[in-house]
Amino acid sequence: MQKLAAVVLGSLVALAGLASCGGPGREPDSGAGAGAAGKGKRVKIGVTVPTADHGWTGGVVWWTQKAIRDWQARDANVEFLFKTAADAAAMAAVVEDFIVQDIDALVILPHDASVTPVVKEAYAKGIFTVVVDRGLTEKAYDVYIAGDNPGLGRVSGEWLASAMGGSGKMVVLEGMPVPINTERVQAFEAVIARYPGIEILDSQPAYWSTQKGMEIMENYLQKYPHIDAVFAQDDDVLKGALQAYAESGRTDVKWFMGGAGSKDIIKIIMDGSDPRLQADVTYHPNMAASAVSVGVHGARGEGLPEFYQNTPPRDDHPGRGADHARERRALLRTRVRVLADSRELRGAAASAPGCGANHA
Repeated sequence: MQKLAAVVLGSLVALAGLASCGGPGREPDSGAGAGAAGKGKRVKIGVTVPTADHGWTGGVVWWTQKAIRDWQARDANVEFLFKTAADAAAMAAVVEDFIVQDIDALVILPHDASVTPVVKEAYAKGIFTVVVDRGLTEKAYDVYIAGDNPGLGRVSGEWLASAMGGSGKMVVLEGMPVPINTERVQAFEAVIARYPGIEILDSQPAYWSTQKGMEIMENYLQKYPHIDAVFAQDDDVLKGALQAYAESGRTDVKWFMGGAGSKDIIKIIMDGSDPRLQADVTYHPNMAASAVSVGVHGARGEGLPEFYQNTPPRDDHPGRGADHARERRALLRTRVRVLADSRELRGAAASAPGCGANHA
């Protein structure tokens, strides 16, 4: 299948006892530590992620299910409980149910930080806990896996500041009020602060929602008579902002920038069909698949020999030459990081590249 999005460069930090990651272009192999042929310790893994309410979470669900299928195909001693949750209350109920069912590991992408108490409860019971992406208000996990959110904000700010020539007026549409959004926004604002000629007119949370993005952009367009650039942070939000702008009939905005590498936005950039869209920042959802593997190995007290961020990076579209790619787009890369602090596994590091779109 053709991959239309930009590439993520993966940089994973794992813990003591790590074997090297799988080679470029390989699926994670079973190996001695993976419980091949059903010989590993029998474990039960509870996995919960948000419902696919926008493109990136759709990718998270897909990659999570892929990792579960991969493990089920090669290891009969791993049992998975997998549920998505539409909101934080539903997710908390899912985790409580997992605890009752005596899971050995919990893998969770929090709907928001309000699920911290129930995750803390699981962690306190000795359940190996892997938290993905959005973070908690307290450290209640063995391993935390997330993209380089400060990097996403930083490279976005650098690209827009350069495109604007260091001057102009911009508006920002944020994500939802969670720690990773704060990291992105603070890093972005720190870059823009170096350019006194650029003014951020407004910055509001759009909750990674197309509808919310459209509503906020409509408000911005009514409130501000001139806008040079729009930073939407997420491609679904960007689509809403673009729709509101198109319906306004205005022609002042010169640059729009989203994030997370959705296929349709990347295709526009690569085709050069909209000169206002020239760059995007990737944020690969396959971190969720890696989290599933981390949960299995952690529950077994093993090292962490495999991750899904292991495909060689590419920055040219299949069938198009490198010159075309350089001329027609500027796809930015942000690193994937794993921050880990485990009771069972301590301190080693490994890295591997990764790539892809919001969806497989």
